[in-house]
Parts: sequence; structure tokens; C-alpha cells
Amino acid sequence: MNQLGSLQQLSRAIMQPLMILPAIAVVLFVGYVLNCFGFVEASTWMQSSAKGLLDMMPYLFAAGVALGMSNNSGVAAMSGLLGIFIFYKLVSEVLPTNVVEPTILIGIVFGMMAGAIHERFHAIKLPEYMQIFGGARLVVLIMIVLSVALSFLFIQILPGLNNVIQIIGHEIMALGSFGVFLYGVVHRVLIVFGLHHLLNNLVWFHVGSFTDASGSVYTGDMVRFFAGDPTAGGFMAGLFPITMFALPAVAMAIIHESREDLRPKVKKTYLTAAGSSFLTGITEPIEFAFLFAAPYLFIVHALLTGLAMWITFELGILHGFSFSAGAIDYIVNLHLANKGLLLLPIGIVFGLLYYGIFRFAIQKYQIPTPGRVEATLLDDMAGDLLHRVPLIIQALGGKDNLVEVQACITRLRLRVRQEKKIDRHALRMLGAVGVLRLGGGHVQVVFGTYSEFIRDEMLKRLQRDSKQVSLVAPLQGRMIPIEDVPDTIFAKKLVGDGVAFIPDKGELVAPVAGFVRHIYPTMHAIGIETKEGVEVLLHIGIETSGLNGSGFQSIVKEGDQVKPGQLLIKFDMAYIKKRGCSLVTPMVITNSNRIASWSKAPFTIVKKGQTSVLSIVLHEDGHGG
Repeated sequence: MNQLGSLQQLSRAIMQPLMILPAIAVVLFVGYVLNCFGFVEASTWMQSSAKGLLDMMPYLFAAGVALGMSNNSGVAAMSGLLGIFIFYKLVSEVLPTNVVEPTILIGIVFGMMAGAIHERFHAIKLPEYMQIFGGARLVVLIMIVLSVALSFLFIQILPGLNNVIQIIGHEIMALGSFGVFLYGVVHRVLIVFGLHHLLNNLVWFHVGSFTDASGSVYTGDMVRFFAGDPTAGGFMAGLFPITMFALPAVAMAIIHESREDLRPKVKKTYLTAAGSSFLTGITEPIEFAFLFAAPYLFIVHALLTGLAMWITFELGILHGFSFSAGAIDYIVNLHLANKGLLLLPIGIVFGLLYYGIFRFAIQKYQIPTPGRVEATLLDDMAGDLLHRVPLIIQALGGKDNLVEVQACITRLRLRVRQEKKIDRHALRMLGAVGVLRLGGGHVQVVFGTYSEFIRDEMLKRLQRDSKQVSLVAPLQGRMIPIEDVPDTIFAKKLVGDGVAFIPDKGELVAPVAGFVRHIYPTMHAIGIETKEGVEVLLHIGIETSGLNGSGFQSIVKEGDQVKPGQLLIKFDMAYIKKRGCSLVTPMVITNSNRIASWSKAPFTIVKKGQTSVLSIVLHEDGHGG
């Protein structure tokens, strides 16, 4: 599994240069529109600019992959460019020009080497009299030396390597519709592990070749498509019916099979996911909704994706995308497509097929898709995303557990010290649709299109040296706003701010590490003080002081040190209810004036001692405003 984690890092790194492709597609589209209106010279400028960027793809991969392999280090990116510049200069003096053109594969090799050198040597300190060559300069120096050596190696193997790549490309092309079907199935399966970019890189940038009128050579289904190859697009066209029609149909099936009381929130969440899939081709929020609940449905989905690609290939449909197979790419690139309009009726058929299969399966096998079981329901993240980030960090094991924080479009790609510290339940409650552990500390958390924003906010908070205290749920049950407590003193926050719980089980556990400052004689309430001086009051039920301790059993005593999840008090829920008392249990910070900011988890079902429910940041001076 360590190898899988390393492949994940490479897969993420390969994505960096792909950011330029949507811009290339838009520039080509603008050039096409200008030509339609008679602005031929301006159209030529735009198309030449786009093709110029395509020619520079190997250099962009050298820099982009180095960035991805080095946590976005500019020194690594520069080193990657230096490497491929050296390669071009040295190899062009030995080999004929038709062999010397750098390829995307060569760019990836130099990018990987630059990233690896940076990670190994950028922090090395030399003796003071030699330190001028240390740090970033040492990275550049080693990269130059190794690039010369690698270039001479390429001189020996490049002609044979080019032949091997061409043979592989021809063999894949020779597979015809079966090859396209196989690509569609494997592509879908690799999405689960975040490794699909490795396969895409092979097909999009290396399979097939095309020489334009100027003599420039382009390789790969995607690059050839945008370079004007009339035979390119076979490995992309079949994805449009799936992302634009089939997966939005799955979202509609999930909505229609949800419970009536949960349907409004499910509808809001999955109409957004359906729109995202249709417009932009981002599918993970929908796919992860059934991946873990019904893996066999995902296998069916993968096979149907292959079938869609086989059908479009057999019909001679050619279309392409710069980002993903959504409606935006469909429209922008339609001028380059062949029989592109046929994708619409095919998509409608696949949409109806998916809708029928998924509704039947959800009903027949009682699949717990979102909205059928309340705990699986995703909340709307847009409104309080900033407030969730501290809780996300806590659910990932805290600041000290995070080694590396990266993100692609739909998922956080992390490296942690201890995977066992990750709280999957808390992450799902905070909006994650999937958590994947790849081994070696490599973890992916799928948050959909918010992932990059979450990454940025996480990095900001991790760089701050602020005092932060995190609390877990003290009870098994449901968390509710403090304002909903049926007691004016708590609801108006006269005691302090916080949250409340409706318990399912008569056990109160410590929400935070600290010492027991006070236990009320009636044992219905307990106060804990943390090492930071935060005072937490836990009050079991409302009007329960009148029970004079009946139905309560204290497990700890004043002065005891406690840790999160440690049992504090047992209480008899049936007895308390019988006496007409409410079981709503507030958890408040009584010295709230010391708190600079609050982050509260969504109000839903929680697990005692496990679910992260509250994160607070103290004023820097330790005192209130």
C-alpha cells in the first residue's frame, strides 16, 4: 500500500500542468468564433497562441510535476525547467531534429527528478564556509549535474524509447472499440483511488501521433484533438453521456428514494451535485454516494461507462474536452468534434437506463444512500465552510498529525503520521463523501469542489501559532444548538456559549482533557478545566437538580485528571424522564470571554468521545476582549 500512496502523489503531480488545457480550449473556441465573423487574422493569432502552448506542454509538465512532487516549491519547478532545457540543448547536438523534440513523458521524468531532489536536499545545511551552496542552491546544482547525466542516457536510449512508445500507442489504437471499452472501465475504477490521472496521461498525451501542416508533431488523444487531428477524440467522446446524463440521473434516483422528511436537504445537495456533473464533469460527489454503500453498483457503473465509450467509438463519434466531459467543454469544443450532436440522444438513453437501474437497486436491496438513513445525509457546506475547517483538522488527528496537505479539484490528498487517528465518522459529518486510506500515511478525503478551498484554509490555520482547544461529543445522541435548550438561562447564553445534546444513552464522557474542577452534590452537573484554562460545564438535563442525585452515579471525583472519552457520570434516562425532566444536556464554556473564535460541527447525530463537535481559538493574550 506504500507504493499506492506514492502513485497517488505522482497522480496529483501530473494534474498540475493540466490547468492550462481549459485556457487552450477557450482560446481555440474564441479563434473559431472570430473566424466565423470574418476576423481571419485575429482568428489566426488565437489559434497560433493555443498551438504554441500545446508545443510547450513538455516544459509545462517538467515544471508542473516538480511543483506537485515538492509541495509547490518554486525552486523545484525552476529545477525541472533547467533539466529539460539542458536535455534539449545537449541532445539536439547529437541526435537528428526529428528525434530530439522533447515529449511530455520526458517532461514528467525531469519533473519527478527535480521534485525528488528538492525533497531530499532542500533543507540540508553545509558548513558555514560552504553554505552558499546549501539549501535551494544545492538543489539546483545537483539537478544540473544529474540532468547532464540523464541527457546522455537519453542519447543512447531515446530512439529506441520513441519506437517503443509508438508501438504501444499503435497497439492500443489497434484494439479499436475494445480498447476504448477497456479504458472506460479501468478509468472509472481508478477514480476510486485517485489514480485515474496516470491512465489519462498515457491515453491523452502518448497514444497516437499527428503531424500538422507546419511539421509539428503532436501525440496523445487530447493533444491531437486540440491540434486539429480529425481522427482524435475516440477516448474522450464516450465520457460525455456518462457525466452529462447518466450520473445526474443517479442523483435524481437518490433524491426520489430519500425519506420525505429528509428530501428537501437531499434535493438541495444532489441537485447541486447533478448540476456540477452536467456542467463541469465533476462526478465524485455522486459516485461516492453509492460507492461504499453498494460497491457492486459501482462495478455496474464502470461497465456501463465502458459500454458508452464502445458505442460512441463504433458510431465514429469524436469529441474532446480540456477539463472534463461536461456541458461547458461539450459546447466549447463542439466545433472540433465529429458527429458530436449524436452524444445527446445517446446520453438521454443512458440517463434513463441509469435512473431505472439505481432506483430499482436502492428499493430492492435497501441501499442506505443519502437521505434514506439520516446519518448519511450530507449538509450544505457553503454557508459555514470556514467554521468547519478547524473541526476537519481535528478529525484528521490534529495539527501535529498532518505532514502534507494537498488537494485536487474534488479531494484532499494528505500525508499523515498516524492513520488510526483519523475520525471517519466526524469527517463524513463535516461533509466528506468518502475517506480513502492508501497506506504509508497517504489519505484522500473527498469534499467535492470545495476541496481546494478547504486546503487553502487548512494551510492558513496550520501556519498560525494560535491556542486551539477541540472538544468531542460528551454523549451518544443528537447535537442541537444551544438556543434550542428548553431553559432560558442556557438558551440566552447567560451561563456561556456552547452546544447541547439529546442523549440516546445514559453515559456522560469527558469532551476534553483536563481536571475535574467541580462536581455538583446532586451529580447532575460537572465542570472541567483544561490546561489552557478553558472552563467547560456539562449539565445533564434541565431541572434535574431537584432530583437530589437520584438516578445519577459519578465515576470520577473532584481533582481527577480526565482525558477525552473517559466516563464521568452514569445516569438513568428512564428515571429522569419519569420525573418529568428534560434530558437535553448543554455543554457550555463558562469563561466564553476568553474565546476569540468558535467552530461548531453540523447539528446531527454524534458518537460519544469520537465525534468532533466544537473547536475554539483563544485570544492571543489569554484574556477576553
